[in-house]
Amino acid sequence: MKQMEGAVDTGQEVETYRASEAIVAPLRKRRLSGELYGRDPKTEVLIAELAVLPRDQLIARAEITKRSDAGYIPSECLVYFIRASRRDNNEAWFERLYRILIGRVLRSLPKAGSSDGETESLTRGVVRDKVFGRFVELLSADRADHVDKLDYFEVRFDGALASLRRDAQEKAWRDENRSQPLEYDEESGELSPEVEAAAGAYDPFAASDFDDPAYRSRLDAAIEALPIEQSRIIHMLRQGFPIDSKEPDVMTIAKVLGRSEKTVRTYRDKAFAILRAAMAEGEER
Repeated sequence: MKQMEGAVDTGQEVETYRASEAIVAPLRKRRLSGELYGRDPKTEVLIAELAVLPRDQLIARAEITKRSDAGYIPSECLVYFIRASRRDNNEAWFERLYRILIGRVLRSLPKAGSSDGETESLTRGVVRDKVFGRFVELLSADRADHVDKLDYFEVRFDGALASLRRDAQEKAWRDENRSQPLEYDEESGELSPEVEAAAGAYDPFAASDFDDPAYRSRLDAAIEALPIEQSRIIHMLRQGFPIDSKEPDVMTIAKVLGRSEKTVRTYRDKAFAILRAAMAEGEER
């Protein structure tokens, strides 16, 4: 395998990477610093290797669903080849890859049916439809012209899909609970399932646009609007304080506030749910 050459921005077009005999187009989306997004180097190499395979062999490998299989093709690579099919205007090739990738997306989304097989969750069904619809919308738009938002799916597919899912969960929750405040059980200290779903794995300081001054300004305002104890917890998390520690000499949030670890985590999750709703509302305006 020959060593890959770096991408050079020419203004009108971006020169492509060369690996072996394959030409791998670089991503176009830029960070706030102006730097181009980049795929994992292993992904770049694998795309170059797969690009020289006969298409039937590529499809056979793409149909492998077990990630531990040596022949498994990561979804980041499938997105690349689907988008690349636009250049040769090969709809048949696009359809074959598209069906495989969409199958993966559908398998990863929550099913509307419950475990008993007799009832359905409206919220799960809405989330599933919203995520699937948004992803298909992005792919379809990219057929006409390059869509920068899809670049992230070539960098970290699971993370990009999880972001769509969290957005859909939050919107579904807001649509169903517009008149209901985010609350938790005062006796048990437990958040309701709805609030937990709204908070999810959301971390406002790990958002892809955290480097954006406008985002940070909105986030700071949302944090200041939190109840005092929740605001203190978020500020301490931001400063790197752990919630709890087995080491007696480590200063923790639980020690500073005189609260149990469980209570601090409950307040944190409630605060994250509120922050997520506040930031989402700011994006809609």
